[in-house]
Amino acid sequence: MLEYDFMRHAFAAATVVAIVSGAVGYFLVLRGQSFAGHALAHVGFTGATGAYLVGIPPLWGLVLMTLAAGIGMGFMGEHMGQRDVAIGLVLALALGFGLLFLHFFTAFATQATSLLFGNVLAVERGAFWTLLGLGLASLAALAVISRPLLFASLQPELAEAKGVSLRLYSVLFLAIVAIATAECAQIVGVLLVFALMVGPAAAAQQLTSGVGKGVLLSVTFSLAEAWLGIALAFYTDWPPSFWITALSATVYLLAVSPRLSLERGSLRRNHRQA
Repeated sequence: MLEYDFMRHAFAAATVVAIVSGAVGYFLVLRGQSFAGHALAHVGFTGATGAYLVGIPPLWGLVLMTLAAGIGMGFMGEHMGQRDVAIGLVLALALGFGLLFLHFFTAFATQATSLLFGNVLAVERGAFWTLLGLGLASLAALAVISRPLLFASLQPELAEAKGVSLRLYSVLFLAIVAIATAECAQIVGVLLVFALMVGPAAAAQQLTSGVGKGVLLSVTFSLAEAWLGIALAFYTDWPPSFWITALSATVYLLAVSPRLSLERGSLRRNHRQA
């Protein structure tokens, strides 16, 4: 399998994206902003289609559009209620522009499908180095803001009272999420970003409460799902995005199954006692 250049490129790109998405996704789920990752992926599709129309690489259109949308979401609302409204407004506006771009994009059906569902097997050497640079920048930025971000996420009122700017860290974090989402879309497409951005992180938070262990477990799940998904795609000739999303869903279900069983048992005992 590794005798082929395109497979080596696929594994290398998936490694970078999985590490970034696993780490960033943990904080995304912890802050209750999973919808933001979903919205940014759709916004990125608008940027990528627009980039095709003006003749620039779609990856840069994807990155620039998601980055602008992420910063916009952060500025428009730092509290949960405001945040949901802000995300919804940005998503609706982006989808409107996406519909307009698709009107002119019909001649590029193959490229549009690749953007929607991803094609990790088509990642070239130049794209890998771009992904690596963006990934290192994302992880470095996340490391810098991780402590105040965690404080603002778990105890926002206390953090604000201590002088931590909730709006500032919301903007910075969503900018990082935007870059991670753009990278993730290169592997599984904009419609399936949840597979690597949310699935591994949600499973990790079901299995451990420690932040450090949780991030490490999230990255481990993300790497395992990406690598195994690519390998299964090679041997079955099925799309790698399908395998990655299927593995992500399976891991999450296995993680929540013991908890669900305990809750059912508790409900039964309470019912008998009643």
